[in-house]
Amino acid sequence: MPGPTLAALLRDKLPDRSWSEIRALCARGKVSVDGKVVLDPTERPAADARIEVRLNAPVPKPPLPPGFRVQFEDGHLVVIEKPEGVSSVPYEKKETGTAMDLVRDAWRRDGKPSTAALYVVHRIDKDTSGLLCFAKTKLAERGMHHIFKNHLADREYLACAQGRVESQRIESYLIEDRGDGIRGSTRHTEQGRRAVTHVEAVERLRKATLCRVRLETGRTHQIRIHLAERGHPLVGETVYIRDLRRAGVEPLAAERLMLHAATLGFEHPVTGKRLAWQSEPPPEFDAILKRLR
Repeated sequence: MPGPTLAALLRDKLPDRSWSEIRALCARGKVSVDGKVVLDPTERPAADARIEVRLNAPVPKPPLPPGFRVQFEDGHLVVIEKPEGVSSVPYEKKETGTAMDLVRDAWRRDGKPSTAALYVVHRIDKDTSGLLCFAKTKLAERGMHHIFKNHLADREYLACAQGRVESQRIESYLIEDRGDGIRGSTRHTEQGRRAVTHVEAVERLRKATLCRVRLETGRTHQIRIHLAERGHPLVGETVYIRDLRRAGVEPLAAERLMLHAATLGFEHPVTGKRLAWQSEPPPEFDAILKRLR
Protein backbone atom coordinates (compact mmCIF):
# COMPACT_ATOMS: atom_id res chain seq x y z
CA MET A 1 0.00 0.00 0.00
CA PRO A 2 1.49 3.40 -0.98
CA GLY A 3 2.52 5.72 1.81
CA PRO A 4 1.20 9.24 2.48
CA THR A 5 1.91 12.12 0.12
CA LEU A 6 4.60 14.68 0.81
CA ALA A 7 1.87 17.27 1.48
CA ALA A 8 0.21 15.00 4.06
CA LEU A 9 3.52 14.35 5.85
CA LEU A 10 4.29 18.06 5.98
CA ARG A 11 0.78 18.92 7.17
CA ASP A 12 1.18 16.40 9.99
CA LYS A 13 4.47 17.98 11.09
CA LEU A 14 3.33 21.59 10.46
CA PRO A 15 -0.30 21.63 11.71
CA ASP A 16 -0.33 25.43 11.84
CA ARG A 17 0.11 25.58 8.06
CA SER A 18 -2.89 25.30 5.72
CA TRP A 19 -2.94 22.87 2.81
CA SER A 20 -2.46 25.75 0.36
CA GLU A 21 0.55 26.97 2.35
CA ILE A 22 2.02 23.46 2.31
CA ARG A 23 1.60 23.27 -1.47
CA ALA A 24 3.16 26.71 -1.83
CA LEU A 25 6.22 25.61 0.18
CA CYS A 26 6.77 22.80 -2.31
CA ALA A 27 6.12 24.96 -5.37
CA ARG A 28 8.66 27.53 -4.17
CA GLY A 29 11.40 24.95 -3.74
CA LYS A 30 11.50 25.06 0.07
CA VAL A 31 11.11 21.29 0.58
CA SER A 32 13.72 18.62 -0.08
CA VAL A 33 13.55 14.83 0.21
CA ASP A 34 16.87 13.09 0.86
CA GLY A 35 18.67 16.27 -0.18
CA LYS A 36 16.78 16.75 -3.47
CA VAL A 37 14.29 19.61 -3.93
CA VAL A 38 10.81 18.25 -4.63
CA LEU A 39 8.23 20.57 -6.18
CA ASP A 40 5.37 18.07 -6.41
CA PRO A 41 3.37 17.87 -3.13
CA THR A 42 1.67 14.65 -4.30
CA GLU A 43 4.93 12.70 -4.41
CA ARG A 44 5.03 9.80 -1.93
CA PRO A 45 8.41 9.62 -0.17
CA ALA A 46 9.83 6.35 1.13
CA ALA A 47 9.09 5.61 4.80
CA ASP A 48 12.69 6.26 5.80
CA ALA A 49 13.12 9.38 3.65
CA ARG A 50 14.66 12.49 5.22
CA ILE A 51 12.37 15.49 4.65
CA GLU A 52 13.64 19.05 5.19
CA VAL A 53 11.91 22.42 5.02
CA ARG A 54 14.25 25.37 4.41
CA LEU A 55 12.35 28.64 4.42
CA ASN A 56 15.44 30.57 3.26
CA ALA A 57 16.09 28.27 0.28
CA PRO A 58 16.24 30.19 -3.05
CA VAL A 59 13.22 29.81 -5.29
CA PRO A 60 14.29 27.86 -8.41
CA LYS A 61 13.89 29.47 -11.80
CA PRO A 62 11.24 27.78 -13.94
CA PRO A 63 12.85 25.57 -16.57
CA LEU A 64 13.10 27.29 -19.94
CA PRO A 65 12.06 25.19 -22.95
CA PRO A 66 14.66 23.72 -25.31
CA GLY A 67 15.38 26.06 -28.18
CA PHE A 68 14.91 29.26 -26.18
CA ARG A 69 17.86 31.56 -25.67
CA VAL A 70 18.65 35.25 -25.52
CA GLN A 71 20.80 36.22 -28.51
CA PHE A 72 21.21 39.92 -27.66
CA GLU A 73 20.23 42.32 -24.91
CA ASP A 74 21.03 45.91 -24.03
CA GLY A 75 19.14 48.68 -22.26
CA HIS A 76 16.68 49.09 -25.14
CA LEU A 77 16.25 45.74 -26.93
CA VAL A 78 16.19 42.00 -26.37
CA VAL A 79 16.47 39.50 -29.24
CA ILE A 80 15.63 35.86 -28.57
CA GLU A 81 15.38 32.55 -30.36
CA LYS A 82 11.76 31.42 -29.97
CA PRO A 83 10.96 27.70 -29.99
CA GLU A 84 8.25 26.33 -32.26
CA GLY A 85 4.89 25.95 -30.51
CA VAL A 86 5.26 29.13 -28.43
CA SER A 87 3.14 32.23 -29.15
CA SER A 88 5.05 35.48 -29.55
CA VAL A 89 2.52 37.35 -27.40
CA PRO A 90 -0.68 36.39 -25.52
CA TYR A 91 -3.59 36.14 -27.95
CA GLU A 92 -6.03 35.50 -25.12
CA LYS A 93 -6.11 37.24 -21.74
CA LYS A 94 -5.10 34.20 -19.73
CA GLU A 95 -2.60 32.70 -22.19
CA THR A 96 0.74 31.99 -20.53
CA GLY A 97 4.00 30.46 -21.66
CA THR A 98 4.42 32.99 -24.47
CA ALA A 99 7.76 34.33 -25.69
CA MET A 100 7.19 37.39 -23.50
CA ASP A 101 6.77 35.11 -20.48
CA LEU A 102 9.97 33.25 -21.36
CA VAL A 103 11.93 36.50 -21.45
CA ARG A 104 10.56 37.52 -18.07
CA ASP A 105 11.36 34.06 -16.68
CA ALA A 106 14.94 34.46 -17.91
CA TRP A 107 15.06 37.80 -16.07
CA ARG A 108 13.88 36.32 -12.74
CA ARG A 109 15.82 37.26 -9.65
CA ASP A 110 15.41 35.35 -6.39
CA GLY A 111 12.43 33.56 -7.83
CA LYS A 112 10.46 36.75 -8.44
CA PRO A 113 9.14 37.60 -11.92
CA SER A 114 10.72 40.69 -13.48
CA THR A 115 8.60 43.83 -13.57
CA ALA A 116 10.73 45.41 -16.31
CA ALA A 117 8.83 46.72 -19.33
CA LEU A 118 8.64 44.67 -22.52
CA TYR A 119 7.05 46.02 -25.72
CA VAL A 120 5.93 44.12 -28.82
CA VAL A 121 7.45 45.38 -32.07
CA HIS A 122 6.85 42.41 -34.39
CA ARG A 123 5.70 38.78 -34.23
CA ILE A 124 6.44 35.40 -35.71
CA ASP A 125 3.85 32.62 -35.90
CA LYS A 126 3.38 30.25 -32.99
CA ASP A 127 4.34 27.36 -35.27
CA THR A 128 7.49 29.13 -36.47
CA SER A 129 10.82 29.01 -34.64
CA GLY A 130 13.61 31.56 -34.76
CA LEU A 131 14.55 35.17 -34.14
CA LEU A 132 12.17 37.55 -32.40
CA CYS A 133 12.80 41.06 -31.02
CA PHE A 134 11.16 42.99 -28.17
CA ALA A 135 11.75 46.58 -27.06
CA LYS A 136 12.52 47.42 -23.43
CA THR A 137 11.92 51.17 -23.63
CA LYS A 138 9.28 53.38 -25.22
CA LEU A 139 12.01 55.11 -27.23
CA ALA A 140 13.12 51.79 -28.73
CA GLU A 141 9.50 50.73 -29.28
CA ARG A 142 8.79 53.83 -31.39
CA GLY A 143 12.00 53.33 -33.35
CA MET A 144 11.33 49.63 -34.01
CA HIS A 145 7.77 50.34 -35.15
CA HIS A 146 9.23 52.81 -37.68
CA ILE A 147 11.72 50.16 -38.85
CA PHE A 148 9.12 47.44 -39.38
CA LYS A 149 6.45 49.78 -40.78
CA ASN A 150 8.86 51.06 -43.41
CA HIS A 151 10.33 47.61 -44.19
CA LEU A 152 13.82 48.59 -43.03
CA ALA A 153 14.57 45.29 -41.27
CA ASP A 154 16.29 42.36 -42.99
CA ARG A 155 14.31 39.20 -42.33
CA GLU A 156 15.10 35.89 -43.91
CA TYR A 157 13.47 32.50 -43.29
CA LEU A 158 14.29 28.92 -44.11
CA ALA A 159 11.24 27.08 -45.43
CA CYS A 160 10.48 23.63 -46.83
CA ALA A 161 7.65 23.88 -49.34
CA GLN A 162 5.87 21.04 -51.09
CA GLY A 163 6.69 20.34 -54.73
CA ARG A 164 9.23 21.87 -57.08
CA VAL A 165 9.42 25.55 -56.13
CA GLU A 166 11.09 28.00 -58.50
CA SER A 167 12.85 31.17 -57.35
CA GLN A 168 10.37 34.02 -57.68
CA ARG A 169 8.97 37.27 -56.35
CA ILE A 170 5.40 36.99 -55.06
CA GLU A 171 3.16 40.03 -54.61
CA SER A 172 -0.50 40.10 -53.63
CA TYR A 173 -2.98 41.89 -51.39
CA LEU A 174 -3.89 39.93 -48.28
CA ILE A 175 -7.20 39.90 -46.41
CA GLU A 176 -8.24 38.19 -43.17
CA ASP A 177 -10.96 36.10 -44.83
CA ARG A 178 -10.92 35.22 -48.51
CA GLY A 179 -14.47 33.87 -48.25
CA ASP A 180 -13.84 30.41 -46.80
CA GLY A 181 -12.81 31.38 -43.28
CA ILE A 182 -9.03 31.64 -43.78
CA ARG A 183 -6.62 34.40 -44.73
CA GLY A 184 -5.66 34.80 -48.35
CA SER A 185 -5.17 37.08 -51.34
CA THR A 186 -7.78 39.25 -53.00
CA ARG A 187 -8.12 40.75 -56.46
CA HIS A 188 -9.59 43.89 -54.91
CA THR A 189 -6.44 45.81 -54.02
CA GLU A 190 -8.34 48.46 -52.08
CA GLN A 191 -9.55 45.79 -49.63
CA GLY A 192 -6.24 44.10 -48.85
CA ARG A 193 -2.76 44.91 -47.58
CA ARG A 194 0.15 44.73 -50.02
CA ALA A 195 2.49 41.81 -49.33
CA VAL A 196 5.76 41.03 -51.11
CA THR A 197 7.78 37.82 -50.64
CA HIS A 198 11.08 36.91 -52.31
CA VAL A 199 11.65 33.16 -52.68
CA GLU A 200 14.99 31.56 -53.56
CA ALA A 201 15.05 27.81 -54.23
CA VAL A 202 18.09 26.38 -52.42
CA GLU A 203 17.82 22.58 -52.57
CA ARG A 204 15.57 20.07 -54.31
CA LEU A 205 14.21 17.46 -51.90
CA ARG A 206 11.96 14.46 -52.32
CA LYS A 207 8.54 15.98 -53.09
CA ALA A 208 9.65 19.33 -51.61
CA THR A 209 12.07 22.25 -51.97
CA LEU A 210 14.22 23.94 -49.34
CA CYS A 211 13.88 27.69 -49.83
CA ARG A 212 15.40 30.84 -48.49
CA VAL A 213 12.60 33.39 -48.15
CA ARG A 214 13.08 37.12 -47.66
CA LEU A 215 10.23 39.30 -46.46
CA GLU A 216 9.83 42.72 -48.02
CA THR A 217 6.65 43.26 -46.03
CA GLY A 218 5.59 41.40 -42.90
CA ARG A 219 1.92 40.43 -42.96
CA THR A 220 0.35 37.70 -40.82
CA HIS A 221 1.10 34.24 -42.32
CA GLN A 222 2.50 35.95 -45.42
CA ILE A 223 5.00 33.23 -46.39
CA ARG A 224 2.54 30.43 -45.68
CA ILE A 225 -0.21 32.05 -47.77
CA HIS A 226 1.96 33.08 -50.71
CA LEU A 227 3.53 29.66 -51.15
CA ALA A 228 0.28 27.76 -50.56
CA GLU A 229 -1.61 29.86 -53.11
CA ARG A 230 0.99 28.87 -55.71
CA GLY A 231 0.47 25.20 -54.98
CA HIS A 232 3.40 24.84 -52.58
CA PRO A 233 2.18 24.79 -48.96
CA LEU A 234 4.86 24.43 -46.35
CA VAL A 235 5.66 20.93 -45.17
CA GLY A 236 3.71 20.44 -41.94
CA GLU A 237 1.10 23.04 -42.92
CA THR A 238 -2.36 22.39 -41.44
CA VAL A 239 -4.28 25.55 -42.38
CA TYR A 240 -3.50 26.60 -45.96
CA ILE A 241 -3.97 23.20 -47.63
CA ARG A 242 -7.57 23.33 -48.91
CA ASP A 243 -6.61 24.29 -52.46
CA LEU A 244 -4.07 21.45 -52.66
CA ARG A 245 -6.61 18.90 -51.45
CA ARG A 246 -9.21 20.21 -53.91
CA ALA A 247 -6.65 19.48 -56.62
CA GLY A 248 -6.45 15.88 -55.37
CA VAL A 249 -2.98 16.18 -53.83
CA GLU A 250 -2.35 15.24 -50.20
CA PRO A 251 -0.18 17.70 -48.24
CA LEU A 252 3.12 16.52 -46.78
CA ALA A 253 2.72 16.03 -43.03
CA ALA A 254 5.44 16.67 -40.46
CA GLU A 255 5.83 17.01 -36.68
CA ARG A 256 6.15 20.78 -37.03
CA LEU A 257 5.71 23.58 -39.56
CA MET A 258 8.89 23.79 -41.63
CA LEU A 259 9.47 27.50 -41.25
CA HIS A 260 12.35 29.06 -39.29
CA ALA A 261 13.21 32.77 -38.86
CA ALA A 262 16.93 32.47 -39.58
CA THR A 263 18.12 36.07 -40.04
CA LEU A 264 17.19 39.38 -38.44
CA GLY A 265 19.01 42.67 -38.96
CA PHE A 266 18.37 46.41 -38.60
CA GLU A 267 19.92 49.66 -37.38
CA HIS A 268 19.60 50.03 -33.61
CA PRO A 269 16.68 52.44 -33.07
CA VAL A 270 18.60 54.45 -30.45
CA THR A 271 22.33 54.11 -31.19
CA GLY A 272 22.07 53.74 -34.97
CA LYS A 273 24.54 50.84 -34.92
CA ARG A 274 23.95 48.13 -37.53
CA LEU A 275 22.95 44.84 -35.87
CA ALA A 276 22.38 41.39 -37.36
CA TRP A 277 21.80 37.89 -36.00
CA GLN A 278 21.70 34.37 -37.39
CA SER A 279 19.77 31.42 -35.95
CA GLU A 280 20.44 27.81 -36.90
CA PRO A 281 17.32 25.62 -37.34
CA PRO A 282 16.54 23.49 -34.27
CA PRO A 283 17.23 19.72 -34.26
CA GLU A 284 13.63 18.74 -35.04
CA PHE A 285 13.70 20.96 -38.16
CA ASP A 286 16.96 19.33 -39.30
CA ALA A 287 15.55 15.85 -38.63
CA ILE A 288 12.55 16.46 -40.91
CA LEU A 289 14.82 18.03 -43.53
CA LYS A 290 17.07 14.97 -43.45
CA ARG A 291 14.05 12.75 -43.94
CA LEU A 292 13.00 14.77 -46.99
CA ARG A 293 16.42 14.45 -48.65
